[in-house]
Amino acid sequence: MHTRQLFLQHLAPTSPSPLMLEIDRAEGMYLYAPQGKAYLDLIAGISVSNLGHRHPRVIAAIQRQLDRYLHTLVYGEYVLDPQVQLAKLLADQLPYPLESVYFVNSGTEATEGAMKLAKRYTGRAEIVACKRAYHGSTQGAASLMWPKDFTQAYHPLLPGIHHIEFNCERCLEKITKKTAAVVVETVQAEWGVRKPTRDYLKKLRARCTEVGALLILDEIQVGFGRTGSLFAFEQYAIVPDILLLAKGMGGGMPIGAFVASRELMQVLSHDPILGHITTFGGHPVCCAATLANLQTLLDTPYIAEVKAKEALFHELLQHPKILEVRSAGLLMAVDLGSFDAVMHTIRHCLERGLISDWFLFNTESVRIAPPLIISEEEIKWACGVILESLEDYT
Repeated sequence: MHTRQLFLQHLAPTSPSPLMLEIDRAEGMYLYAPQGKAYLDLIAGISVSNLGHRHPRVIAAIQRQLDRYLHTLVYGEYVLDPQVQLAKLLADQLPYPLESVYFVNSGTEATEGAMKLAKRYTGRAEIVACKRAYHGSTQGAASLMWPKDFTQAYHPLLPGIHHIEFNCERCLEKITKKTAAVVVETVQAEWGVRKPTRDYLKKLRARCTEVGALLILDEIQVGFGRTGSLFAFEQYAIVPDILLLAKGMGGGMPIGAFVASRELMQVLSHDPILGHITTFGGHPVCCAATLANLQTLLDTPYIAEVKAKEALFHELLQHPKILEVRSAGLLMAVDLGSFDAVMHTIRHCLERGLISDWFLFNTESVRIAPPLIISEEEIKWACGVILESLEDYT
């Protein structure tokens, strides 16, 4: 049977009509179909491949680790050099007291671990999250989701979850001494790129401190340089109690992490012991890839170039049918006003060899989140294709 037929027959579906784009290989900014057609990846696998596909330093690190060892034992028992070196390098980039790292396999697992940590440390059960935020699809992380369109069929989920509006300072009163933690994206991604306004995050930080709730910042999409700094929260002069990482972390390999102080993390180790365990979290190959990815981001000018590339997108994406372009570095939402216009643009772009997408809680905007290595010439070509699609849309 043809690969596409086998895909439909044996791969569990996530939608009634998948894109069915068959990928044969990938390199740098591009994905290639079996017949050789090149597709410029304008979404980086949903903010994953920050250094593009198969970056040489990441591939070399993977190959070196393959010659040493793969899985050894469940996370946290053996001293494994890739884990240790990565945790140290991460801690070196983060403000005190974010120095203790728990490696997992994905962003949703980072969310789950952080929720457990907050409940265990505070002895409280209530968690507050923002509306139209996405923190993962496992049952705990999905409990944080509102509206309930994507979760209602799986209820009941976790009790004790309360939702507030992002950027609503009045809503901060809903954070009380019953609250274990507030989980918030530094920039709301799936709502179509909404940045915090004024001193919202500072006031959120102050309210959490006032009532003894932990502040959990989700940087699963916006971390590792996407917004123009290694971590987005650096731009807002606050420090979270727990930081969630994944996606752009692994250079294309599956990995996530939640980071906190040593004091917080200690509670997972006793009463009971093994309070949070994972078999494959911190896999040595994934950690080696992540270490190379992070070292490369620190050694190269890609993060420093983000703001200029963001400005170029804004300069070029001018059209009467574009209502607004919202951005946080190289995470951008091009508002076209309707889902029909978005789907027309996505289909046109795909035909021309450009991969774009929409947002979970904003179907009226086209997603732009390219690898940070994108060149000026590639930005100009991509914007030209998007504008071209709008010319023949009626």
